[in-house]
Amino acid sequence: MKVIAVIPARLASTRLPRKMLREIAGVPLLARVYKGVQQCSALDQVIVATDSDEITRFCHEQGFTVRMTSSAHKSGTERVHEISESVLADIYLNVQGDEPLTRPEHIHSLIAVMQGASVEVGTLMTPAAELDVRNASAVKVVTDMSGRALYFSRATIPHDRDGIGAQYFKHLGFYGYRKDALDKFVAWPESALERTERLEQLRFLDHGVAIHVGETPFDTVGVDTEEDVQRVEEILNQNS
Repeated sequence: MKVIAVIPARLASTRLPRKMLREIAGVPLLARVYKGVQQCSALDQVIVATDSDEITRFCHEQGFTVRMTSSAHKSGTERVHEISESVLADIYLNVQGDEPLTRPEHIHSLIAVMQGASVEVGTLMTPAAELDVRNASAVKVVTDMSGRALYFSRATIPHDRDGIGAQYFKHLGFYGYRKDALDKFVAWPESALERTERLEQLRFLDHGVAIHVGETPFDTVGVDTEEDVQRVEEILNQNS
């Protein structure tokens, strides 16, 4: 299969302004993500998709492949779809640009999820750390016995009513798509659940498209706040 990884990267983030170029332990966030993805030997290409001239200049300076995309996009998935219109591949990976702990193992695991010909959409989960179980910024996922997502939520799911010790899984910001799935996604309007949770993957579930979920032992921390920056830097310092 030809597999392309796309890193959507906006500069106009609201909660943490200019976060794509924010230094995390001395290295810009976008550079950490790109280099983590690039280490996966199974990829044919890694592309940054942006609507920012400044990010484009940064990528050129770093030697990263970058393409300008529309500023009208409301989600990373829409940005990946634009890339899919001009770059042919069997599988398109969406690696969120705010995942500085991205490692090649994440990409290999996601490609493994996408191997089945019937798999239209795939993603990853990891056992949730205790501090993420009730953290609304950490999205939880519940799957069926075959590994297909039943629901994604910022709430703590499943609800452990009797305190029996539920297993919680955190959803990670990595997606795999086939072209048909991307075409369908952009043709559908924003769904009610997607709007409520602010989670774009719920649009697929609302329309009956199965999302296959692979498990990885490697957690990540999506960067949206100053607290997230501090948490990532602590992890990086511990691992250095």
